[in-house]
Amino acid sequence: MADDYFAFFGLPEKLTIDADDLERRYLGLSWKLHPDNFVNAEEFERNLSLERSSQLNDAYRTLRDPVARVEYLLARKGVRKEGQTKQQAPPELLEEVFELNESLEELQMARESGGDGNEMKALRDRLQAAGKSFEEKLAEVDEELTAVCAEWDAAIDANADEAKRSTLMARMNEILNRRSYIRNLVSNVSRELEESATA
Repeated sequence: MADDYFAFFGLPEKLTIDADDLERRYLGLSWKLHPDNFVNAEEFERNLSLERSSQLNDAYRTLRDPVARVEYLLARKGVRKEGQTKQQAPPELLEEVFELNESLEELQMARESGGDGNEMKALRDRLQAAGKSFEEKLAEVDEELTAVCAEWDAAIDANADEAKRSTLMARMNEILNRRSYIRNLVSNVSRELEESATA
C-alpha cells in the first residue's frame, strides 16, 4: 500500500483526479492514522502510525500536483528515473533557444561591464519578449500533457493493452522532458532579468 500512492487513497491509476475528493480522502486517512490515536498502543504500532502518516503526506503532496502525479506514475512504471530529464533543446525550438541564450549572454556581459542605461533597457526588453514567448510555449506543453493524460485515463477505463499504455507513457515522458527544458529557460530568463534590474 505504501509504495502505491493511488492505492493508498483507494484511487485507480488515473491522472485526472478530483482535488476535493482527494482532499476528503486525505483528511479521513490523516485522522485515522494520526499518531495521537496510538498514544497507548505498542511501540511498533506507534512507529507504524508515524511512518504511515509521513507516507500519507508524501502521497498527498504528489497526487495533488498534476505534473508530479505524471512523474510519479512514470517512475512507478520504470519509465522515468528520479531526476532524469534529457536536457537538450527540442529540435523545433533550436533556433529560438539559440537566440534566447545569445540574449542572456549579451545582457550578462552588459551588466558585468556596466553597460549604459539605453543598451541595458533594449537588451532587457528583448530578453523579456523572448521569455514571454517561452512562457507561452510552456503553457502549450502543459495543454499537450493534459490531453495525453486524458488519453491515459481513457486507456485505463478501456483496459487497454500494455503496448497502448507504453506508447502513452513514452509520450508523457517526452513531454515532461520538453517541459523541464522550457521551464529551465523561463527560470533563467526571470533570474537574469531580476539580477539586471538590481545592477
